[in-house]
Amino acid sequence: MARKKVRSLRCPTCRALVLAGSKEFPFCSERCRLIDLGKWASGGYVIFTPITDPEMLESMAEEQSHKKADGGDEASKHER
Repeated sequence: MARKKVRSLRCPTCRALVLAGSKEFPFCSERCRLIDLGKWASGGYVIFTPITDPEMLESMAEEQSHKKADGGDEASKHER
């Protein structure tokens, strides 16, 4: 008789082994789930995607040119 394979995963927060049928899956506990949520909320995790919207690229280019025309960033103003 073949054994049924039990799916398991490591908790992304503490790396403990978690079974797929667990109530908190893929986390091992509510505590680890909240820690992970806190990282997302505070900006600890960031998903980078390239900007492909032509209008957004154009507005970013305009902002950069305005900054250069205004004399650069704050740090360079303090050095003068």
